[in-house]
Amino acid sequence: MSVSSTAFAAGDDAQAASVKRGAYIATASDCSACHTAPGGKPFAGGLGIVSPVGTIFSTNITPSATAGIGQYTEEQFARAVRAGVRADGANLYPAMPYTSYKVLTDADIQDLYAYFQHGVAPVNTVPERTALPFPMNIRLSMMAWNLLFLGSGHSEADAAQSPEWNRGKYLVDGAAHCSTCHTPRGFLMQELSGRYLGGAQVGQWYAPNITSDAISGIGSWSKDELARYLATGSLPGKAQAAGSMGEAVEHSFSQLTPDDISAISTYIKTAAPLRDASDEQSRFGYGKPFSQLASLRGANPIRSDTDEQASGAVLFYGNCASCHQASGQGSKDTYYPSLFHNSVTGAANHSNLIATILNGVNRTTPKGQAFMPGFGGKANDINALNDAQVATLANYVIENYGRASTPVTPADVAQVRAGGPTSSLLLLARIGIAAAVIVGLAIVLLLIVWRQRRARTA
Repeated sequence: MSVSSTAFAAGDDAQAASVKRGAYIATASDCSACHTAPGGKPFAGGLGIVSPVGTIFSTNITPSATAGIGQYTEEQFARAVRAGVRADGANLYPAMPYTSYKVLTDADIQDLYAYFQHGVAPVNTVPERTALPFPMNIRLSMMAWNLLFLGSGHSEADAAQSPEWNRGKYLVDGAAHCSTCHTPRGFLMQELSGRYLGGAQVGQWYAPNITSDAISGIGSWSKDELARYLATGSLPGKAQAAGSMGEAVEHSFSQLTPDDISAISTYIKTAAPLRDASDEQSRFGYGKPFSQLASLRGANPIRSDTDEQASGAVLFYGNCASCHQASGQGSKDTYYPSLFHNSVTGAANHSNLIATILNGVNRTTPKGQAFMPGFGGKANDINALNDAQVATLANYVIENYGRASTPVTPADVAQVRAGGPTSSLLLLARIGIAAAVIVGLAIVLLLIVWRQRRARTA
């Protein structure tokens, strides 16, 4: 992974061009999403990333000499981005998607380095440091993980495919790091290559199957529909982006050139299909218009904000129907999407529906702000619903507008509210270490006893 050490003089045209290219690669890589905390300065770090083994805080990647990467050489920068090793030799956690960035070319790395050294304002603030529980706090263990799962960094072009397809593959597997979220992970948190883009839980949200399968994936979408979704975060009658995907659309995909969006769409449309045996039809086709509003009108007005035992219908018409309409059809301009024929309500995994109810939606689009208030109890939420109420509301929406399958429980809501599922890896690692210590002590004890007996018989 050699990288050119070419230096640029300040103000040089070559440097300016390199910085501009690097800014585009940083946008395609969505660096700001993780390295900029809410309300914080660009790339100054400090965002808490909830993982199954604990919260990982992003680092300062501004050119600050004291708090950021201002003293990194280009070789050190390349090693951090593509191999997950800091300048001081410590290993990064794969919450930083170096497992995808490993395919970035030397030229792109050089431009990225130029951008972060000369195109980003330095911020001399050290963010909160990551302190995972033992034994995950032993970064040295990542060396073994990398040996097992990092692989080579080469991305060879496929001569049998078009230049657009190859560009799409390079972006999807590299800068855009799509598999980081959309590919499920194994016991050791490694991506399962055999389930490439087959859907995975990511914190509170579920990154769905985006393979070419027409039932479980997005094989029913045309290339143009996929390109529209990536560029805008909205595909009326099928899907809308929220959570981390909403951030990716806002900060990354919507800023890419039409040619690159087209290339990404071309490649993803060819991803090997993966079918979930439990899927009987596409998640984009579930549900139909439904309304119980007439039965709730009359002498007893809807007061979902004061009734702890409110029914799903009362919760829906008291909190949702004013925007999504009485029959769940959404607004005519699709600003508020239909709740039927919607990927969120038609999915077997209910995480995205729960997370949307709790967190709402707030992202900038080319056409303005996409906004939905949350109901999880944050400062700006209109109405705070408890776990039981969110479960009741979610079940009402699923049963009447989506795929009625496994019901949502208050425990499900509590798990999403807390940041998503945790991993048993931490507990099992501790058990393994404890067992190793016990075995080691037993061996030492046996040696002592053996020597004592030998000494008596000598």
